[in-house]
Amino acid sequence: MNPDLHRLQPYPFERLRALFAGVTPPAHLAPINLSIGEPKHPTPPFILEALARALPGIASYPLTAGQPELRGAIAAWARRRYGLRTLDPATQVLPVAGSREALFAFAQTVVDRTRDAIVVSPNPFYQIYEGATLLAGARPLFLPTTAANGYRMEFERLSPAEWSKVQLVYVCTPGNPTGRVMTLPEWQQLFELSDRHGFVIASDECYSEIYFEEGAAPLGALQAAALLGRDRFERLVVFSSLSKRSNVPGLRSGFVAGDADVLKSFLLYRTYHGCALSPAVQAASLAAWSDEAHVVENRKLYAAKFGQATPVIQRALRCERPDAAFYLWAATPIDDAEYARRLYAERHVTVLPGSYLSRSVDGASPGAGHVRIALVASPAEVAEAAGRIASFTA
Repeated sequence: MNPDLHRLQPYPFERLRALFAGVTPPAHLAPINLSIGEPKHPTPPFILEALARALPGIASYPLTAGQPELRGAIAAWARRRYGLRTLDPATQVLPVAGSREALFAFAQTVVDRTRDAIVVSPNPFYQIYEGATLLAGARPLFLPTTAANGYRMEFERLSPAEWSKVQLVYVCTPGNPTGRVMTLPEWQQLFELSDRHGFVIASDECYSEIYFEEGAAPLGALQAAALLGRDRFERLVVFSSLSKRSNVPGLRSGFVAGDADVLKSFLLYRTYHGCALSPAVQAASLAAWSDEAHVVENRKLYAAKFGQATPVIQRALRCERPDAAFYLWAATPIDDAEYARRLYAERHVTVLPGSYLSRSVDGASPGAGHVRIALVASPAEVAEAAGRIASFTA
């Protein structure tokens, strides 16, 4: 067996199941699960119709590089969304089976395990970053993002000796779990470090289309690069997904875009990896990326839920509406795991302990003392859950 497998830590939801073992929540309260970032809004019918029409296409093997029409639709969307002067669909865009799969596989492509490799990621973080790092034979290095530092990755914490070993930096913007969006000066700092040390940047932007004011979309990495005159997107690859944007998490469809040379190597890896999207999924994806009206309506639902639930939850927990994404990152009055267990036991509401999303750095776990509340359920369920949380005394 791969000796690195034993280095993988249990996934947060495995730990949550163990935490709740033996607990019997009140039977008279319907369960409300706000722990998993799985969209629950209805999938737009036109996407389902496009999927159904294309089902005969499964009689043929798909190309790993994807259909030119899909790559063209993705490139056109990215140019509109980020105000890009150019993005070549043939060399700078690649469809993938969701951002999770691609984020993991990317480290296997980028990391040179013959050297003492470091991979940097935020902390708290999406656990795929850590697993991908370990199974690529690299060493994870975590940058805590806390209220004290404005939930910012403090790149200056790393020494020049450490930066010299960094091969890959994962960033998440809007962030999971904090919802913070990276600023242009932060991107400039990271690009300059990449120029100096030669590492690749993987920008996880799967929450980029969940924000609260039309015309105020979060800054993306491709957009930041273009604003700074980096139209070739040197050593930068962005990961995006339809799951949250279009409410199709089961479609497993997204894209990567950026540096053509890096994507050429990634395509080579993926050709052997066997992860081409089925023709039906590609047809549904093309339809989704070509329409924006359903995304606007989706945002309105989230904005309404945040507007309704946040002030109610604030009666019990310290939290603020994020820059973007669909999470509330709330401070707990007691240990976060104990809070989540008791909330489930007494109010039948499930939230995720923040400590399950972070690792200890310098003796402190930056996720401890927080819970992540995913406002993904229906408006009625979110309102009910907010009331239960407000009434719960830990």
